[in-house]
Amino acid sequence: MTTQHTFKHKKALLGGLLFAACFGAKAQNSDTTITQKEEDYYTIQTLPIPENVKLEVGGMTLLPNDALAVSTRHGEVWKISNPYMKNGGMPRYSLFAEGMHETLGLNYIKGDLYLAQRSELTRLRDLDGDGRADEYETIYSWPLSGNYHEYSYGPKLDKDGNMILTLNLSWIGYGESLTKWRGWMIKISPEGKFKPFATGFRSPAGFGLNNSGDIFYAENQGDWVGSGSITNVAEGDFVGNPGGLRWSGEPNSPVRLKKQDIPDTGEPKYEVAKRVPGLKTPAVWFPHTILGISTSDILSYEGAAKMGPFEGQLFVGDQGQSKIMRVSLEKVKGVYQGVVFPFREGFSSGIIRMCWGSDGSMFVGMTARGWGATGGKEYGLQRLVWNEKTPFEMKTVSARPDGFEIEFTQPVDEKAAKDVNSYQITSFTYKYHHIYGSPVINQGDRKIKAIEVSPDKLKVRLVLDSLKLGYIHEIKTEGVRSAEKVALLHNTGYYTLNNIPDGDNLKITAQNQVTPAMSHHDHMNMGSGGTSGAVVAKAVTVKHLTKQPADWGKPDKTITIGTKPGLKFDTDNITVKAGSKIKLTFKNSDDMLHNMVFVKPGTSDKVGQMAVNMGLNGERLSFVPNTPNVLFHTILLHPKESDTIYFTAPDKPGTYPFLCSYPGHYLVMKGVMKVVAE
Repeated sequence: MTTQHTFKHKKALLGGLLFAACFGAKAQNSDTTITQKEEDYYTIQTLPIPENVKLEVGGMTLLPNDALAVSTRHGEVWKISNPYMKNGGMPRYSLFAEGMHETLGLNYIKGDLYLAQRSELTRLRDLDGDGRADEYETIYSWPLSGNYHEYSYGPKLDKDGNMILTLNLSWIGYGESLTKWRGWMIKISPEGKFKPFATGFRSPAGFGLNNSGDIFYAENQGDWVGSGSITNVAEGDFVGNPGGLRWSGEPNSPVRLKKQDIPDTGEPKYEVAKRVPGLKTPAVWFPHTILGISTSDILSYEGAAKMGPFEGQLFVGDQGQSKIMRVSLEKVKGVYQGVVFPFREGFSSGIIRMCWGSDGSMFVGMTARGWGATGGKEYGLQRLVWNEKTPFEMKTVSARPDGFEIEFTQPVDEKAAKDVNSYQITSFTYKYHHIYGSPVINQGDRKIKAIEVSPDKLKVRLVLDSLKLGYIHEIKTEGVRSAEKVALLHNTGYYTLNNIPDGDNLKITAQNQVTPAMSHHDHMNMGSGGTSGAVVAKAVTVKHLTKQPADWGKPDKTITIGTKPGLKFDTDNITVKAGSKIKLTFKNSDDMLHNMVFVKPGTSDKVGQMAVNMGLNGERLSFVPNTPNVLFHTILLHPKESDTIYFTAPDKPGTYPFLCSYPGHYLVMKGVMKVVAE
């Protein structure tokens, strides 16, 4: 019998968007520039979920009858009718299948639902038509070691109708393939035949096809992964993490590299790939903590989708920061590269899956259990709707032999677009090594030599002093305005340059030549009140004391704090006496980066948000903002590292918060230090 869930006491509030003049924006008080907000163009609608349904979304697909099918981390599949909440009606939830093992993918293929469990690809069928699955058929299975990190994802169809799946590495302090084909992308033919396709994957939670049918996958920061990225995957590719190379000697393996072939030097991945044939570098890097911390699903803008003037581009979700990015790709000399922009933030939980609705809106499925997410909710299901008004945005960026060309969604104000001070361009990259993540390295400014605006005012070409192959180029356009004096909705994009295209350089003339602006590093090294970067670094360092002061004798109290799974300290409440001498050791036993920051009462959220906004220098500074609200802190610790600090407790009794200020963690990973009177 079908289980139905309805809502009797809730009413959806669905209405049109309220817009001010000029694209729904509002004027700033001090000038005529008009600002925009994401919600002016893209509305997030929340689908109510019954209280007894834990919809921790792992997979999601649209059904022919306009219902939505959702698989969960609890091993269930739910069918949701009226997910669009038409005419003010509520969605209705019907349990279709249950009892499976963490289903992290779902697809409707030729009349049946297919999903990935931890150990198998399963087909579900309702044989008697009662709305419940009667047949759970194993199409293909693979072994498990029991390690918690052995997630499995898919299936999605390739252009030939084969089902694609990806298998996480195990985690034992570093990524390892404890059972066969872990760390691989595999394919299953319609007849159920298995084929290993590529390896080097660490945590490939998201993958999909672009409009040309080429496969891309999204990776999370970790060991051998300096930052999140998306990579084009072809048969026989090795995409970077050596764990899966344990199985490259198998007769049916399309990869012949061995673990010992991969150098662990900390050089940029692009440089290592020159010496290691078969090592594939990302098409687009996503700067860590700036554009996500846990990249997830990939959704191609195609068909009947309606999400603004970005047809042919990719949308990429992020689990940790509860937001969606937009990617525009181009192929240069046979290799994919391109630019990533922010798109929409503010979702209620960690984004895992996205799919198109029949009306062109986007369904977004979410979960945060065990991982945490800035959205704050444990799980959720929301729908993103475009109101068919066009925001002023950078539509795309294309590489040129001597720089970049930016295309905008609306004509630009020519005076602002020709002003060199409207732009900042910085190149940087990451280390490729076994260590978890990487700081930004080799950061440097690219100077603008010439600027040319196209006759239709939709394109701006920037000629640079140099380009850095294999590097990410941060392109800031803060000073650009539209012809109607509207500021860009998002003024920063990150272009990954894998190849420099052939063609003619722009001829520099008196009309397009510019006087170089102040270096970005000159700006960056200026703190409030003109303070230099060196002084800023010193101000942060004195709050991190790693040697016991000579006049202490011995500490009044010694404290050791560790971590627990799910973004938690193993102790969230400590008590010390006012003015006492404290020795504190923080041990990171988790599989993610963490720090421990003590702050003034009532400032934890403010400090956490400041850490999010630290940009390219955040990891180098341990994501500890330069603010008097920070009292003392550890450094940012990789998995299995520890740090011991010494500090004197505040003289004033009260409750002093501590938190992990790593972006995305501060909302859930926190505790309090109670300071009591002598």
